[in-house]
Amino acid sequence: MSALDIPVRGGNITAVPTPDADRKPLTKKEIAADHPTWCPGCGDFSVLALYFKLIEKRKIWHEKITTVAGIGCSSRFPYFVQAHVVHYIHGRALPFASGVSLSRPDLHVFVFGGDGDAFSIGGNHLNHTARKNIKMTYVIMDNWVYGLTKKQTSPTSPIGFKSKTDVWGAVDHPINPMKQLISAGATFVARTTHTNPAHVLQMMEAAMDHDGFSVIECLSECVEFYEGAFDASNPRKGGSFNMVPPDHDVTDESAAYKLAGEPFPGHFGIFYKVNRPTKNANEAKINAGFQEKFKGLKDWEILKKNFERMK
Repeated sequence: MSALDIPVRGGNITAVPTPDADRKPLTKKEIAADHPTWCPGCGDFSVLALYFKLIEKRKIWHEKITTVAGIGCSSRFPYFVQAHVVHYIHGRALPFASGVSLSRPDLHVFVFGGDGDAFSIGGNHLNHTARKNIKMTYVIMDNWVYGLTKKQTSPTSPIGFKSKTDVWGAVDHPINPMKQLISAGATFVARTTHTNPAHVLQMMEAAMDHDGFSVIECLSECVEFYEGAFDASNPRKGGSFNMVPPDHDVTDESAAYKLAGEPFPGHFGIFYKVNRPTKNANEAKINAGFQEKFKGLKDWEILKKNFERMK
């Protein structure tokens, strides 16, 4: 199969063509679109730069990658990437990306969002995409605040955080992203921070290579509305960047869940990784089975059979 062929729907879901040896990888100039409009110092700049580096390093061409996002500061990603992109509605990036993944198995599907888009309005979609194990990579840039709408409490804001919606300080218990992702059924769950670019790229590569629903929580500081939120995880500011212990068993769900429960800044790296049939592969088998039943029949003959069954 050539690199430009589109696999037949219901065919090999996991196979991605190997880049042609004589085709040069894309450069950052060829990948970048509009100039990013984030606030100076925003952690999202780092994630975008590393996404460009990932595309360059892995020789992914424009026609082989799709970038999807919802609404929020981080969800502006599609505007800044020169490829097939979709800026979808608030919290609904995952359903749209699921359709892309299931219908175009040859594409690398990346979804970008923030803590509000992922865990608030999009929380239900996140849970169901995780349990179905749809093949894609979801990068959640968590800044503990609603930044685009100018400082409201988000699902991950810590208790005591003062915002426009909680001027007295947040009192609701925050979501633990890693715990939720593990318990929901995501088959690859990792954590990183924008202040460690090498680690962000490493996690992106590992997530992209995983055959299933892979999610990365990336701490991404909002310097405008929550400056210093993640200083405790930044060695340059007196914090500590603790890697996941080398003896941690990434296939042990209980161990991963326990690791996710440690107080901030916790650990960084791959918490959980298992192999489980994807929805892509399961649906491909179902489709192949039905196609075999009607093999050799013309369209009108298939319709006739179906109508006869309805009598």
